[in-house]
Formats: sequence, C-alpha cells, structure tokens
Amino acid sequence: MKPIWIVDDDQSIRFVLEKALLREDLPTRSFTNPREVLQALESAGEEEGPQVLVSDIRMPGGSGLDLLTKVKEKHPGLPVIIMTAFSDLDSAVSAFQGGAFEYLPKPFDLPKAVELIRRAVEESQREEVAEERMAAAPEMLGQAPAMQDVFRAIGRLSQSNVTVMITGESGSGKELVARALHKHSPRAGGPFVAINTAAIPKDLLESELFGHERGAFTGAQTMRRGRFEQADGGTLFLDEIGDMPFDLQTRLLRVLSDGHFYRVGGHNAVKSNVRVIAATHQDLEQRVKEGAFREDLFHRLNVIRLRLPALRERREDVPMLTRHFLSQSAKQLGVEPKRISDAALVRLANFGFPGNVRQLENICHWVTVMAPAQVIEAKDLPPELEPVAAEPPLRTAPPIATVAGEGAAEVPATPAIDTVGAVKTGGEWEDGLEAEALELLVSGRHDVWDELTRRFESRLILTALANTRGRRIEAAQKLGIGRNTITRKIQELGLE
Repeated sequence: MKPIWIVDDDQSIRFVLEKALLREDLPTRSFTNPREVLQALESAGEEEGPQVLVSDIRMPGGSGLDLLTKVKEKHPGLPVIIMTAFSDLDSAVSAFQGGAFEYLPKPFDLPKAVELIRRAVEESQREEVAEERMAAAPEMLGQAPAMQDVFRAIGRLSQSNVTVMITGESGSGKELVARALHKHSPRAGGPFVAINTAAIPKDLLESELFGHERGAFTGAQTMRRGRFEQADGGTLFLDEIGDMPFDLQTRLLRVLSDGHFYRVGGHNAVKSNVRVIAATHQDLEQRVKEGAFREDLFHRLNVIRLRLPALRERREDVPMLTRHFLSQSAKQLGVEPKRISDAALVRLANFGFPGNVRQLENICHWVTVMAPAQVIEAKDLPPELEPVAAEPPLRTAPPIATVAGEGAAEVPATPAIDTVGAVKTGGEWEDGLEAEALELLVSGRHDVWDELTRRFESRLILTALANTRGRRIEAAQKLGIGRNTITRKIQELGLE
C-alpha cells in the first residue's frame, strides 16, 4: 500500500502520528513544509505517491490550504485531511471548499485521528478501483445479468445491418443502446442521426424525416435534406416510434422496403442507404390492435427486438452508475467529485426509480450541488428518496429480457428489503424467497441455486456495510465471517 504523507512543522505531531499509524500497519512519510511535498509529488511515480495526505494548515513556508489547492489540481481523487490548532469557522469552510476529505482540529484524540485516516485510506482505495473500472468502462455501464444480455446482443449484432427495435421505459437509456449498435457496426464510420418522433409537430415531422424541395410549402425558401439523407451511409435512430402519425408510417414502410423516398414537394426519388434503429416505451402490439400502428410496419421494424431493463430491475448497477454520474456532474460544474457512503448507496438501490437511469443522473447532479460535505450521506439525498413509513417494503418482480428470434432470458430482481436497507424479519422474507425460487424453477432455469445465493450474499454484505458505515472488519465480525472472506466476497460479487 502507498504511504500516508504527513505534513507538519511540529516534530512531535509527526512523531506521534507516525508511531500510531505504523502500529496499524499503515506506512508513512513525513514532511516539514508544503514545498517539500510539492517537490516529492513532482518526482513520485504512480506507486510512490501518497494514499492519503494529512497536512497542518499553518506552517512556515506555506499554507495547508494552498497546498490543498495545488494537490487537488493534479490529484483530484487524493483524500486530504487538514489539521489546525485554530478551530475557527473560516478555516473549516475553506478546507471543505478546497475539497478536503475531513477537518481535524488540534489537539486531537489519537485513536479518532487514526480511525479518520483509516477511513480516508479505505475511501482512497475504493476510488482507485472505481477509477480503474471507469477508465475501462464502455459507453454503457452494467454488471447486472439483464444488462449483460443486452451487451451480448449488441455483440452478436455488431456485424449486421439488420433493423432493430429497442423497447424499454422512458429514461432507461434506449438511445445509448442505439449509439452502441452504431459504434460497433460496419457503419461506425458513417453518421449517427437521432430524431424523437414524438417531440416534433405532425405537420413538420414529414419534412424533418424526408426533407423538402424549395417552394414545397410556405416558408420553404431553399431545398432541405431530411434525416434520412443526413444519415446516408450510417444509422438513423427513430425514438418513440409508437407516436408516429399513421399516414407517415406508410411512407416509412416504403423507405424500409426499397430504400427510396421523395422529399416533400419533390418528384424525383431519392435513394437512401440507412440502417434504421427504432425505439419505443409503448406496447406496439397493443397499438396495432387499437389500429394506431400499422401491423406491416411493426413486423418490418421488429426483426430483432432488444428489451432494455428498468433500473429497478438492475439494482446491482446503481453503485457503479452513481459514481459515474457523480464524476460527470463534477466535470460539468467544474468542482471536486463527491464520494458517496455505503448507507446512501443502499438507500439509492432500494428506490424504485420511476424515471430510471435519467432520474439517477439527475439525483447525482442534485447532490453534487446541494450535499454539504464531500462524502454524501443518506440524509443528503433528495426528499423523494426518503422512506415512507406507511408504505410496504419495496419488492421487485423478476423482469424478462428478450432478444426476438434468439430466445428469452429471465433476469430476476434483487431480494426484497425495506427502504432503509434492513432485511425483513419474521417469515415474510422467507415467503418471498420461496415465491422467487418457485418462479425461477418453473421458468426452466438451471442456475437457481447460484443466482439466489449470489443475490442473498450481495444484499447481506451491503446491509452489513451500511450498518458499520463501510468498515469491513466490523461488518465481517457482525456477520460471523472472516476478514479475508468478506474481502473475497466483495470482489467476487462486484461490490467494490
């Protein structure tokens, strides 16, 4: 492990902290002023830098707050603990505004100081793992079985030009899937053009799709290329296809059939070489029955169907997505990325997310602005995530992820837990387990034992970590397992 860097002009402070941390098997390196630290950072390699920086605030030759600012510019993920004998509001505010992990007033209780440094070490290690995963992450994120089915389908379709229909609730990321299909297809070098057919007035949609000739209607001063022409050689993504006006559906069917269309007011057919990917949150079969959607167009679009799971069906992806969106929000706002506690992650994972991934992204943007500290606690989350006592504990039903023509795979949801992360008591959770197991067995799956065991262990470990505020050793003791066991399980289950 990388060392804890201690910066203080007081030799006694350095000595006491060094000895206390070495007793905890935490290596240290000490400095007397900020200038030495900055010089060491310049020459240090990736493995030689600090795991955590603990700095006094007032020293000869430089300020701890100035050091904090310079360090954060080059090492934004490094936890910095600021110490000072001047326990005043201005110092505390300045430290937190500069992105400090915590503020430690002198004189301090040594065991509490060591515990604070250990928390910073654990946070630093978690962030390192998260950054590694983020760097290797594709344009879409997800470890849940339902998302892995989607990724496999994208891989199988990578060399195909076949028309794809993406279904899923609003906010679940249908356009991301469309972009991924384009990126990994032979058309990746061509344009990707997206249009939301529900967002454009009916009288303008035809022109948007197919373009118009000069003088085709009032205001058409010049010829305009439509989205089909703009996407030539690439991919056209038609979002919310279920809302397309009925008469335009006929024109779309013609293009999909022979690749030709006419601009509005035009007399010469235009040839289009476009792969069409459509998406909808609606039940198109029902729309066909109601006479609102052409059956022949439905079958033309529905060659391959990809169902994108709702976020509540892939709760194990919430931690990864949360850290990703917190990092994105911080970049957009030009601030230090905030970290999130395990208790807050448990609260998020048990929220229903009617707005799906888009709602989680908005929540992360909200807490980036509104959370008072660098570490987001459960109490810092927006009001809509507060558990309601009158409501029954959240339960989920196993969803279905389908790739049309290639079979269906059931993707069961996580075990039922209540809205504050506590496992149900009595026989209620056992009844739920029995019902879940029966449904999986009836479905014909042959991995029921492994699937339910994985979900049970994941939820048990996350709940224990939330109860101990992320302290793994204490969580292992409460669960009655060894330290190595809980570490191994966290890695195997992808709970880092």
